[in-house]
Amino acid sequence: MLIDALRAELVELDAAALRRRRCSLDTPCGPRPVVDGMPLLAFCSNDYLGLANEASLAAALAEGARLWGAGSGASALTSGHCAVVDTLERALASFCGAERALLFGTGYMANLGLLPAFAGRGDEIFADRLNHASLVDGALLSRAALTRYPHCDVGALEAALERSSAKRKLIVSDAVFSMDGDLAPLPALLELAERHDAWLIVDDAHGFGVLGPHGRGSLAHFGLSSWRLIYMGTLGKAAGVAGAFVAGNSEVIEWLMQKARTYIFTTAPPPALAHALLHSLELIAGGAARRTRLASLIGALRRSLALRDWQLLPSTTPIQPILIGDNEDALDASQRLRREGIWVPAIRPPTVPPGSARLRISLSAAHTDDDVLRLASVLNGLQK
Repeated sequence: MLIDALRAELVELDAAALRRRRCSLDTPCGPRPVVDGMPLLAFCSNDYLGLANEASLAAALAEGARLWGAGSGASALTSGHCAVVDTLERALASFCGAERALLFGTGYMANLGLLPAFAGRGDEIFADRLNHASLVDGALLSRAALTRYPHCDVGALEAALERSSAKRKLIVSDAVFSMDGDLAPLPALLELAERHDAWLIVDDAHGFGVLGPHGRGSLAHFGLSSWRLIYMGTLGKAAGVAGAFVAGNSEVIEWLMQKARTYIFTTAPPPALAHALLHSLELIAGGAARRTRLASLIGALRRSLALRDWQLLPSTTPIQPILIGDNEDALDASQRLRREGIWVPAIRPPTVPPGSARLRISLSAAHTDDDVLRLASVLNGLQK
């Protein structure tokens, strides 16, 4: 029977240490949540600037609900598009140095709509092998040929582009890789896009708000600008709220609005979120002290860790992964940390390649120096 086969496959997940289980937070997002009734010191959130529980941002969200109600009522192209979203899209475009921006409900929906809008049968997508699942799924939905090049291997990408006879080419990459914390070689990718007349789609979920002058993101970090750059940023990580946007050339965004099925055929995000996100943009732009503090915590953690059996991967971002390898060993390390009152998730396949299970440490400007030193001390002690 079908249900028996399903039960057997769940048992297989358990045997491979691959079944995922949710934790329930009894408190708002922050470094010291109460999880399933237990107070913990958490290093697992993407709230990099500590804005998710910022009082003024929560007040802006409440004000937005009073002004605009709880929901949008329809898709954006029906009757769900509100003036406050217009204001937000203009602010996002200006902030990122783009001509225009389009708001989506989530980053996953943005990528699922974006790639099929710009590629189809007869086209080819060139994607970094460690791209986020939403980019992989968007590429598959497009029905274009998909070539996945080795992680950050510009030479392999160049060779693949030279072999291609596709009528349209898309280079697609995370800017900051979510499980490794390293940066894509975006200047080299743009140079290849220009040489081979390709679009370059950049998913900056983990760079927006953190990198670049005033937190303007990875493109600003590298000083890049081109009409062929299509930029996706998320608004539920460093921005502290929810949603995502795509920014770029005016005609690019107009085409996306006409063709992205995840924009056309879904209810628009609540306008209250847009009201809150306008305040979030102000906090990000004026958040130099938060970003300086975050950089200081990253440096302190890397200096304090002395790992013998595990490998701290190279990263200058708030994502600080510790490579362990075996699934059960990674789970065991996470559970031992939990017993010490510290919450660091174990990341296993398919989120990461087989044999590369790891602890994924995420730092926030809301952490203290003592928080980071405590984490380092416990991690160092686990290997004694």
